Amino acid sequence: RLFGGLVLDVKRKAPWFWSDFRDGLSLQCLASFLFLYCACMSPVITFGGLLGEATNGHISAMESLLGASMTGVVYSLFAGQPLTILGSTGPVLVFEKILYKFCKEYTLSYLSLRACIGLWTAFFCIVLVATDASCLVCYITRFTEEAFASLICIIFIYEALEKLSHLRETYPVHMHSKLDFLTIYYCKCEAPTHPSNETLRFWESNKINVSGIAWENLTVTECRYLHGEFQGPACGRNGPYTPNVLFWCCILFFSTFVLSSLLKKFKTSRYFPTRVRSTVSDFAVFLSIVVMVLIDFMVGIPSPKLHVPHMFKPTRDDRGWFINPIGRNPWWTVLAAVIPALLCTILIFMDQQITAVIVNRKEHRLKKGCGYHLDLFMVAVMLGVCSVMGLPWFVAATVLSITHVNSLKVESECSAPGEQPKFLGIREQRVTGLMIFVLMGCSVFFTSVLKFIPMPVLYGVFLYMGVSSLRGIQFFDRLKLFWMPAKHQPDFIYLRHVPLRKVHFFTVIQLICLVLLWAIKVSRAAIIFPMMVLALVFVRKVMDFCFSKRELSFLDDLMPESKKKQQLDDATNEGKEEEVKL
Repeated sequence: RLFGGLVLDVKRKAPWFWSDFRDGLSLQCLASFLFLYCACMSPVITFGGLLGEATNGHISAMESLLGASMTGVVYSLFAGQPLTILGSTGPVLVFEKILYKFCKEYTLSYLSLRACIGLWTAFFCIVLVATDASCLVCYITRFTEEAFASLICIIFIYEALEKLSHLRETYPVHMHSKLDFLTIYYCKCEAPTHPSNETLRFWESNKINVSGIAWENLTVTECRYLHGEFQGPACGRNGPYTPNVLFWCCILFFSTFVLSSLLKKFKTSRYFPTRVRSTVSDFAVFLSIVVMVLIDFMVGIPSPKLHVPHMFKPTRDDRGWFINPIGRNPWWTVLAAVIPALLCTILIFMDQQITAVIVNRKEHRLKKGCGYHLDLFMVAVMLGVCSVMGLPWFVAATVLSITHVNSLKVESECSAPGEQPKFLGIREQRVTGLMIFVLMGCSVFFTSVLKFIPMPVLYGVFLYMGVSSLRGIQFFDRLKLFWMPAKHQPDFIYLRHVPLRKVHFFTVIQLICLVLLWAIKVSRAAIIFPMMVLALVFVRKVMDFCFSKRELSFLDDLMPESKKKQQLDDATNEGKEEEVKL
């Protein structure tokens, strides 16, 4: 039936709408929203900065903040699964770079062509909603979703470490320096001895009198602006050595990660009452950020800080908040935009639905149901709005969504000494997502506070999110089995019923797929990444010829490990009782 799935999603979610707001009135939700606000801000601004570099400022940090806020608020209010957090993706950035380069070569209006592509993509996504294409998620099994989730988590960890290592270029360290020579080390600015053609053009266009500049009195920023050169034994490649900063950034980075991990585990500590331990555990990451910001402020070492746009206006003065889809482009570009729009549709559909499948896992014990069709519909509508306004596109972010779900886990209150808390479910509500993106939109007015947050602290939060999201992924449990003797292996249900060599074979196939996905993701072919994720579904279907249905039911079934084991134990006990009766 046309839009049948969408209608069913609305009917399923409508009775829970008001309870989604009532259930959000808890201290745990406040902790989740404060933590994820800090975690979402940095990638949105960083993505905006990268877009600004790739598009010559046509879309930058201000547009990224506004787009994320608008899309996030609407999605949190009306989507089928509000636990999903929207964010930016790497393939979208690659697509924007290719499109801008194409428009520049053929003298086309980038924002107008982009608006056409975005509107076509939104239309195709709505067609997918109308034809109930989201039902195809039934083919996305644990094999596919774990390969995808593992890759995104690994990329999160890798990028956190990579961003920390890049600070070495900005804040170079004077290696093998001699302490006795500290009094004679210096680094000063001088006029370039052999200025390049670019430098000469810069001086000429800005009417700079080189001979009249007191180069030795210039600051580092002024010297770089005037294309000066740094000379002296205390100079690195791009400027003077900066003592302490890089090492202090490393301390902030790892301290944030360790402190967040320790405070999160505080719930199972033997000290303090249960309520205190639960509160500290819920606010673990936010407390870590506050502590590290205070320590950084007291130490006073100039670590790099979070920069938030302070004025609500487009980055470039020659563009507004509404983009004409045709503009100065020929009429046929509207039709030609269909081809790249088809690729974007696959990108949006795969990113959105795989993340939704991960969020809606059975082991999360969600009670209010899912809404795949409604989710895709809201993403499509906001994608069209963002295209017309010249804002970036946002889709479900895997690691942020998993982190959001993990931060809202509800566990039983332990009464007996030494008793471990039992997982009861997830606090399903719309308040945390709504508040995250409302506050993100208001961030322009909080620059005086946000400017104190060191970037290495946020990188440490990314590392924590990546590592914590890996927990519970069966693929990594199976990887450990390669180096584990049989007598020390955990009592996993699939080890009871599937030969170990078959388990290893299944893991190796998944590992090869993961490596191939990684190779494509980091290469120039990153734009076809969603198609490769789609290819995993076909790889999984081919595996039906290598494994029996019974083996795949244990290795690739979406049923939680604990529930499956309980069912098997119950069946075994019933069999024993019948034998006793006989």
